[in-house]
Amino acid sequence: MNSTENVLEIRDLVKDFPGVRAVNNVSFDIKRNTVHCLVGENGAGKSTLIKMLTGAYARTSGRILLNGEEYNPHSTRDAKQKGISTLFQELNVVDQLTVEENLTLGMEDTTFGFIKKTDKINKIISVLNSIEPSIKPRQLVSSLSVAKKQIVEISKAVAAESDIIIMDEPTAAISEGEIARLFNIIKGLREQNVTVIYISHRLDEIFELGDYVTVMRDGKHIETKPVSEIEDRSELIKMMIGKTVFEQYTPREGDCPDTILEVKRLSNHRLNDISFDIHAGEIAGFYGLVGAGKTELARAIYGVDEYEGDILFKGKKLQPAPDKAIAAGIALVPEERRSQGLFTILTIRGNVPVMNMKKISRNGFINDAMERNATLEYVDKLKIATNSIEKEAAKLSGGNQQKVVLSKCLFADADLLMLDEPTRGIDVGAKSEIYNLIRQLSREGKTIIIFSSELPEVMNICDSIYLLYDGSLKSTMRNGCDVNSESILHIVTGGE
Repeated sequence: MNSTENVLEIRDLVKDFPGVRAVNNVSFDIKRNTVHCLVGENGAGKSTLIKMLTGAYARTSGRILLNGEEYNPHSTRDAKQKGISTLFQELNVVDQLTVEENLTLGMEDTTFGFIKKTDKINKIISVLNSIEPSIKPRQLVSSLSVAKKQIVEISKAVAAESDIIIMDEPTAAISEGEIARLFNIIKGLREQNVTVIYISHRLDEIFELGDYVTVMRDGKHIETKPVSEIEDRSELIKMMIGKTVFEQYTPREGDCPDTILEVKRLSNHRLNDISFDIHAGEIAGFYGLVGAGKTELARAIYGVDEYEGDILFKGKKLQPAPDKAIAAGIALVPEERRSQGLFTILTIRGNVPVMNMKKISRNGFINDAMERNATLEYVDKLKIATNSIEKEAAKLSGGNQQKVVLSKCLFADADLLMLDEPTRGIDVGAKSEIYNLIRQLSREGKTIIIFSSELPEVMNICDSIYLLYDGSLKSTMRNGCDVNSESILHIVTGGE
């Protein structure tokens, strides 16, 4: 074991993607045998940083020292061999195998086709036994709770003599009792010479578990300090949001008296008893961090996911199916626009009319001139930057792709536009254009619901703001009067 105090030293780390610097010149140290927490709003750069540490991304520039030596992982497997294991939210276990078979995947020694019990296997099983004796090696993994599956993965990492275990939102899907058990295990890892890098949106967990905390914001390193030196949640929240300059919210002119969408007691695998009303012509925003239930709410209203409860649109009960939602006048711009919102192999002209072909057809045949004119109208209206409507959608920038998806929804004559993360992966200039477009559509009488994990976005353009945490609607507020970014962040990180 290396005797230096720091297990990891990160120096001037940079990661660029086209048009975006996701990690911007980050430097900090992680001390050996500590629980080091990493916090920041969505989009702060935490995941990108972790992906560089685990070999999933190559860095653009900068250095990483692991146990005092240069560290350049070429893959996640390479990182694992050098002592860095990761526990992702999507667990890496095979349900159909036993615990023992999961623990030994990829390290089987065979004689005449039979798996031999080696010292390695015995060591992993004894580590598992010391951490959680109730898990039996011959049990099927499918019979374990999510928390116990996590413990199987932790045991594997400890037995592989990992110096560092990275845990990404490990409590997102487990119960209170299991969280307490997991915390005891994490605290006990220090005795096994393991350093834990712990990422969480639940700030109370940082105070309970952490020795140190690093705050990131907009791809930059803001502060690393001992948790014992941080007074309370609000100090941490101030570091996370900084002196955020919000573009000014402009209160809408006139009221929106008519209710267009009523959601009553909506529940499903992710949502708990959610009720609200949206008024015709307003811009409503649902804000929450990862796992809050935003996308699931959009999918339920659109009829993709099953639910219990009632959804009424323009006073009529909405049947839960996307074609029924489209026919009623609801359109969804999904978060994954490339895979779910666009036909990237088609041209702009091939994409725009696709949700309402009747409009450009005569006697069952598409009328070319109508299709061209409709597409040109939207290219002009939404200022889509292209030299031709015959350009493939795949070749447009992120902002222009998003405008093509919006054109599709508008051409479908939607009265309610639902936008899931409308500006994710879009550069600052294009963001501003899309915000102006959303305001313009609202002035024209369209109702817009934005599902976003970016607080400045919601505070900048939404008339009413709904705060989600862990599948529940925690608070509703009108923009412009009592809205305060610190109190919002307090609620969406689990504060009462």
